[in-house]
Amino acid sequence: MNFRMFATAAAVALASSAGAAPVLAPPPQHLGPEVAPFVSVPGGKVALTHVRVIEGTGAAPVEDATILIDGPRIAAVQPASAAVPAGYRAIDLSGASVMPGIVGMHNHMFYIARPNIDATGHFEDPLIVPQMTFSAPRLYLANGVTTMRTTGSVEPYTDLNVKTQIDSGRMTGPHMDVTGPYLEGSNSPFIQMHQLTGPDDARRTVAFWADEGATSFKAYMNITRAELKAAIDEAHRRHLKITGHLCSVTYPEAAELGIDDLEHGFFVNTQLDPGKKPDVCPSSSGTPTLVAMTPGSPQANALIKLLVDRHVAVTSTLPVFEQSLPLHAPLNPRAMAVLSPQAKESYLYLRNLAATRGTTPRGQAFQQAYRNDLGLERQFVAEGGLLLAGPDPTGNGGVIPGFGDLRELELLVEAGFSPLEAIRIGTLNGATFMGLSDRIGSIAPGKDADLVVVRGNPAANIDDVEKVETVFKDGVGYDSAKLLDSVKGRYGEY
Repeated sequence: MNFRMFATAAAVALASSAGAAPVLAPPPQHLGPEVAPFVSVPGGKVALTHVRVIEGTGAAPVEDATILIDGPRIAAVQPASAAVPAGYRAIDLSGASVMPGIVGMHNHMFYIARPNIDATGHFEDPLIVPQMTFSAPRLYLANGVTTMRTTGSVEPYTDLNVKTQIDSGRMTGPHMDVTGPYLEGSNSPFIQMHQLTGPDDARRTVAFWADEGATSFKAYMNITRAELKAAIDEAHRRHLKITGHLCSVTYPEAAELGIDDLEHGFFVNTQLDPGKKPDVCPSSSGTPTLVAMTPGSPQANALIKLLVDRHVAVTSTLPVFEQSLPLHAPLNPRAMAVLSPQAKESYLYLRNLAATRGTTPRGQAFQQAYRNDLGLERQFVAEGGLLLAGPDPTGNGGVIPGFGDLRELELLVEAGFSPLEAIRIGTLNGATFMGLSDRIGSIAPGKDADLVVVRGNPAANIDDVEKVETVFKDGVGYDSAKLLDSVKGRYGEY
């Protein structure tokens, strides 16, 4: 090991021992042999010419522009007619658009596996959550996700070590906000999760994992109000944020307790579920509440006002709920190609079952709930709420890292947002929530050169976001196709 490598390793070790590492670590001194094969545009002085610039702010695109990249930063955005300064390598991107790197706010590093599943949907317990350490980071980066929050970890040490390897240039992937292990209560369906024993345990768990390097936390379905309050207080004491996929605790209760973010739009709020008992997750899991809470109703107005007044963000995760709509999710051949044979078989079994269950009363109730959620997300934004975006790559297996993040943007447009609004929700809003909007989330001089080059014009046709060609992270361009080829047939395996 040479002196520079030793110094870098020592700095990483020192940062780890001191607690949480920054989400946006300094660019690595060099990229290792595991990363270099995927680099199509080395770092340095690069001019992306004749591009359509979608800033991420919601403003109209800047047509026929040049983006100057100087090392890890954006140096300037100028008209394509202006001369490219000396020393810059010019890359003609006529017909392409450049948008900010996606800031994924509900992303995971694992896959849900159902042992011995068959065509009827029957599988054997226990439900398993295998880590996708190899494939997930590559899939995220290949599809334009340059920063992501893990939003609940089942192997927190693995996620922390992946972040360290990515930050040091030894592994390919996005910047990572590593969320600690799920803060889950008793009766969890997941055998790999610790089940809290009370408020003291919740506080100790947050304190321990913050010391280990976690930079955010997530409460889960069976946590009690007292446990959630203890976790929130400890996270805030350390200037860290906490989100929640709730059920036992309702949205109004969580907002009053001081939570920072609520996952899954308005799908998992249980405040109007019949027979809801304090601190208990009902089997109905929020569908009755969402069916009853039509946009603009007194209940919806009161809830949204509370969330906005308390500065509680909401994360939209439409792709995972789309999977329960009969044949609504497209069978994207590029996404299907990355699945392992077993993962693809399991997904197709569950996709077919969702199609047959769509006409049942329960299926129809869910479809109404889905429509209400779209309206509530629009109302939340219209009234000043901060809406974030993420795919939640779990469910029946049809939501795949990276591909799901792009699908979320498409579904936001289907929900009624404009393409430019959807792109802002998926980029700048996430950066704003994380306190990183001065670095990422939009395209402007001085900001980090985290950019996505897509063929076409997603500002007019949001489906063009799927045409990712090159992803810049810290000013280095990565070849999307090569990254996807490297994990073909592997997601669901490792």
